[in-house]
Amino acid sequence: MVDGILVVFVIVSAIEVAASLLVVTAKKLMWAAFWLAIALVTMAGIFILFRSEYVAIIQIIVYAGAVPVLFLFGIMLTRTRVMEEVP
Repeated sequence: MVDGILVVFVIVSAIEVAASLLVVTAKKLMWAAFWLAIALVTMAGIFILFRSEYVAIIQIIVYAGAVPVLFLFGIMLTRTRVMEEVP
């Protein structure tokens, strides 16, 4: 009989792999930042399944919280017009 934790682990791992692939294949940077946040949150879910709550909390606060926000601020502050001619 299959254990419930194993089923949850397989589902969360599949979401993690899909989100990681979408990070590198996303054409828009905003979507890449979104999928990066999803990938980092699912990594925290895997840590919770391994009974590493402290590491999961640090993962959510530091990586899933701060890194995508900094990424989005960098996109918004350095955004330039694409294909615009310079006078």
